[in-house]
Amino acid sequence: MYVFAQPLVMVYAFAFAWGAVVGSFLNVVIHRVPRRLSIVRPGSACPACSKPIAWYDNLPILSWIVLRGKCRSCRAPISFRYPLVEAAGAALGAFGVAIYGVTPVAVEVVVFAWLSLALALIDLEHQILPDVMTYPAIVFGLVFSWFGGLTFFIDSVAGALVGAALPTSVILLYRWLRGVDGMGWGDVKYLAAIGAVVGLQGCLLVLVVAAILGAVVGGLLIVSGRGSGKTALPFGTFLALAVILWLYLPESWRTLGVL
Repeated sequence: MYVFAQPLVMVYAFAFAWGAVVGSFLNVVIHRVPRRLSIVRPGSACPACSKPIAWYDNLPILSWIVLRGKCRSCRAPISFRYPLVEAAGAALGAFGVAIYGVTPVAVEVVVFAWLSLALALIDLEHQILPDVMTYPAIVFGLVFSWFGGLTFFIDSVAGALVGAALPTSVILLYRWLRGVDGMGWGDVKYLAAIGAVVGLQGCLLVLVVAAILGAVVGGLLIVSGRGSGKTALPFGTFLALAVILWLYLPESWRTLGVL
C-alpha cells in the first residue's frame, strides 16, 4: 500500500506547494488590480521603505515566518494577510486535487477557487469586483463546460444567464423603489461567472447561501452597533465564500440541498 500511496502524497505536496506560490501571486493581484497597477512590473517591494524584496524573502509562508512578519530592511510590519492568502491558496490546491483527482475538473475548480479568493478580499477592502477578472471568469466557465468541465455547456449557459439576470433585477427593482442601486454591477458579472462554472442549480444555491451569510453578518453589525440597515456590505465576498463551499463540500451535501 505504501508503494501506491507515495506518489499520491507527492501529488498532494506538489498541489500544496504550487497553491502557495499562486497564493503569493494572488497577494499581488489583490493589492495592485484595484489600484490599476501592473501585476508584472515592478517587482515586489516593501510598501514602507520601497526596497525591492529579494527572492529568499519572498518564499510563500516560510519567509513571513522567518522574518517574523517584518521587513528585513526597515522592520516595518508585514500584514498577516499575506501568509494567510498563501496558506489558503495552498489548501485550495491540495484539497481540490484530493477531491477531484488529477483531472481537468480539478483544474477548473481550483483555478476558479483561487480567483474567488482574490475577488473576496478585493471586494472586502475596496467594495469592487474588477471587470478585468470577472469577464474572463465567465469565458473560463463556458469554455471548460464545452470541453467537459464541472457541468454541461447548456447548464453553464443557463447558469450564466440566470446568474446575470437575478442581481440585475434586484438592482433595477431597488433603484425603482429607493432611487439607489441595491447591489453593484460587479456582483452581476461575478454571479454570471459562478453560474457558468457550477450551472443553474449551483448558481441558485450559491446565491441563497451568500444571501444568508450577508444577512447574518449584517445582523451582527447592527446588534453590535457597528452598522445599520444602510451599511454597505461586500456581497461579492459572500458570493466567493459560498461558491468555495459549494465546490469543496461533499457532492452528497449539494444534492441534498444543503449547498
